[in-house]
Amino acid sequence: MGIAATYCRGQLGLNAPLVQVEVNLGPGLPVFSIVGLPATVVKESKERVRAALTNSGFEFPAGRITVSLAPADLPKEGGRFDLPIALGILMASRQLRSVPGPAGSLPREFYGELSLSGELLPVRGLTLAAAHAAREGHEIIVPLPNVRDTRIVRHGRTTGARSLLDVCAHLRGERRERPLIQGSGLARLADEREGVLLLPPPDLADVRGQQLPKRALIIAAAGFHSLLMSGPPGSGKTMLAQRLPGLLPALSGTEALEVATIASISAVEPGANYGRRPFRAPHHTASANAIVGGGPYARPGEVSLAHRGVLFLDELPEFDRRVLETLREPLENRAVVIARARVQAQYPAAFQLIAAMNPCPCGYLGDPGGKCRCSVGQIEAYRARISGPLLDRIDLFVEVPRVPLADIADLTPGARAPPRLTSVAAARTVARARARQLRRSGCLNGELSQAQLQAQAKPSPEASRLLEQVFERLGLTARAYHRVLRVALTIADLEDSEVLGPAHIAEAVQLRRLATSFRSEPGP
Repeated sequence: MGIAATYCRGQLGLNAPLVQVEVNLGPGLPVFSIVGLPATVVKESKERVRAALTNSGFEFPAGRITVSLAPADLPKEGGRFDLPIALGILMASRQLRSVPGPAGSLPREFYGELSLSGELLPVRGLTLAAAHAAREGHEIIVPLPNVRDTRIVRHGRTTGARSLLDVCAHLRGERRERPLIQGSGLARLADEREGVLLLPPPDLADVRGQQLPKRALIIAAAGFHSLLMSGPPGSGKTMLAQRLPGLLPALSGTEALEVATIASISAVEPGANYGRRPFRAPHHTASANAIVGGGPYARPGEVSLAHRGVLFLDELPEFDRRVLETLREPLENRAVVIARARVQAQYPAAFQLIAAMNPCPCGYLGDPGGKCRCSVGQIEAYRARISGPLLDRIDLFVEVPRVPLADIADLTPGARAPPRLTSVAAARTVARARARQLRRSGCLNGELSQAQLQAQAKPSPEASRLLEQVFERLGLTARAYHRVLRVALTIADLEDSEVLGPAHIAEAVQLRRLATSFRSEPGP
């Protein structure tokens, strides 16, 4: 009877290969089959497409309908194929004129899940598809709620439709009472954000006291270092972690699109916080698949959703030890590879790890009030939940003590409360240090390779002698030694110092000493 083809894209990791949706109408008993490695949700599109065509006033063709999703060896999943399948059936049955494909003068790709009434429902992963379509100069037609996600892509050509009838009218060149939303890709989403209140990031000035933890947070932000905070409940560890994104510079256009693309293939709406660094804080009951990614279609996990941002792990020892061990590879390689029986995907994972923990199971070890009743064995078992190899991959360790009442209530006797450091002021300091690192080596200190570190970090003779003494006294591993050098280099950059002096080494070592308590006998 007829054959027709439309186009869509699949999703494989951060790739979006083009999928040709071929529809063939043939004689015989009524059969509707979909081939080409479809997932269950794709197979179920047969009933959605049938109902949508009928309820939109079209005739559902009789006979044998075969839909081929090519390439056949690419797994297909999601409801995005509903619209191209429905349009292919209409074209094969001569109810709609043929739509030019990628070889035509007006290349078009179609995405959308169909409701039974023919309305278009939003689908996941369209930022990724729009980015690939824009590279090839293709126009994409998407459900109206997905327009904001696709307009993130520069130079993209997007048309948003409300229903199957709207798409058909657009392809025929007819005018509808409800016009379609058209336009090119936008770098900013001001028009879609009208009426939406975007709260400013939390301010560092809200944290009372805690001068040393604030200093550690600034060093972490300046050099892209990981940080572990230890302190009793209510001392401000979570507040400090939440303020790290406000110290980091704004994402570049390329970085913002990269972050939005990863978010689009998960359950996160990429347009809502476009341009902001992500802050992910999974619960300590999260599984390994939730943290690093997985599932039958190799979805990204928290380490990838935190790419270019912050991954905050509160109550670190409460995480399953096997889950924590999965962080070792992404912390070292800034990427994660997920292999499944049918799919293998690689996702970027350049995140800053900020972790928080209590000093003991009850949380009050070292409290002046003597609240802690944990035994030495309990404390050792609690700390042993974090392995040595994982600790070696953390750059900074800082204690966050209980805040005195004078700092909380501004009750400094006989004096005006000193001005507090704001996130804006700290961000300017961080930006200067980062600019210095990028001019020197093209990357941040936390990303330096061992060879680059040896070339960039040139301690003075006094600093070298101090470093040798510390290495032997603390029993540092080679990885810990290099991390001390990286932190010291960042401290020197914050001070605009050309020389890596003993003061920089000493501060870096001081921010490492807490790690040695995990390997030594804890105090009472």
